[in-house]
Amino acid sequence: MKRMKLLSLMVAIVMLAASLAACGSSNQPGSNTQAPTSTQTQSAGGPSTAAQPVEIEFWTFQDLHVEFYEKMAEKWNQTHPDRPIKLIPTVYPYDDMHNKLLIALQSGVGAPDLVDIELGKYANFLKGDIQLVPLNDIVEPELDNIVKARVEIYSKDNTYYGICFHVGAAVIYYNTELCEQAGIDWKNIKTWDDYYNAGKAFKAAMPDKYWVSLESGDVWHMWPMLTSQGGDLLKADGTPDINSSQMIKVLELNRKMVDEGIAVVAPGNTHHAEEFYGLMNSGAIASISMPMWYMDRFTDHMPDLAKKMAIAPLPVWEAGQPRSAGMGGTGTSITKQCENPELVKEFLAFAKLSKEGNIEVWNTLGFDPIRTEVWSLPEMTNSVNKFTDYYVTSPFEVLNSIKNEIVAVHVSEALPATMDAMRNSVLTRAYTENNINIPAMLAEEQSKIQY
Repeated sequence: MKRMKLLSLMVAIVMLAASLAACGSSNQPGSNTQAPTSTQTQSAGGPSTAAQPVEIEFWTFQDLHVEFYEKMAEKWNQTHPDRPIKLIPTVYPYDDMHNKLLIALQSGVGAPDLVDIELGKYANFLKGDIQLVPLNDIVEPELDNIVKARVEIYSKDNTYYGICFHVGAAVIYYNTELCEQAGIDWKNIKTWDDYYNAGKAFKAAMPDKYWVSLESGDVWHMWPMLTSQGGDLLKADGTPDINSSQMIKVLELNRKMVDEGIAVVAPGNTHHAEEFYGLMNSGAIASISMPMWYMDRFTDHMPDLAKKMAIAPLPVWEAGQPRSAGMGGTGTSITKQCENPELVKEFLAFAKLSKEGNIEVWNTLGFDPIRTEVWSLPEMTNSVNKFTDYYVTSPFEVLNSIKNEIVAVHVSEALPATMDAMRNSVLTRAYTENNINIPAMLAEEQSKIQY
């Protein structure tokens, strides 16, 4: 019995000591009566638990876009440690991604949170019950700071659904070495007549080379030739307008240059084909018309032309016409299947509308960013990167010289079908079909467009 009492007393003493020790430690650094949650950080001196990142599934068709968004996600996490994100990117082939996205949105399952949708496909996603999240609350406060047209092309009924990467200003790229060898002063080319006459002189001086390449499978080289005249692929009411006097003028000039050996139809049909890259890189072509977003194709695919390529405003048909147009684009959008739309919306605004994000657009992608204030910032004009190392002219000097002349194109539900007609039939027929009657061909092709 005494042993039992002694044992009980010893247990009680031990328990009392433990209790007093616990009470005495309650004010010590690192102690907490409640374990921290995933968003709590313990006080100095103790271990911390970072907030759990929210996964954002992202689809695109362009590897470079992933690099940009990963950099912006890293910057976001540095400035928003309480709301970290984890980007889960997937890159699909162009057609596969757009088709897969359309099926996922129509079925209501399987869509990503964030997605790149190319301009030529975008109208397909603005039909019926739109499955994209409206972005007015992040876009409208920035309209005075950006090129408005680059969000309007992804809108419907005054609702914005996508934000572009770039202005996409159309320009001419000249191989200055070839021009010098042929005695051509590219800086004096102001009109399309000047351009054609320079091409004739170039061909006479260098008969084994070409003055210009034309795409039979895409529209970027010729669309700005339409807009400077007041034409477009679509009318203001959104209906197809490929059977126009402006289109006839463009295609007849281009076909004339092909027939005279001044122009070559791009190998592989587009200026994105490996066959074209090889020919251009070999020094066989003196100039091409493409948007400013094409700059990275030169740096990445045509290294032998470094320190030879200049960027210049487009020629015009008549003095006083606009020397550029906003070409192409990719609207990044949020789908209605996103589980955290407000967070993703904030990240999208940070990535594509902020000053920091637009500077990164230039540094990573070489695009002409949509936030106009950055065009003249020292971080841009004095920047040193692969683009400034490659070109002999300053991209931002050119951009600032044409900033009030960048025409916006018309966009409607008819655009995908109209662009398909141009890419799949019209341009090939215009540039390669024997004895082609271009006005008759255009009337025929326009009658076949369905949307």
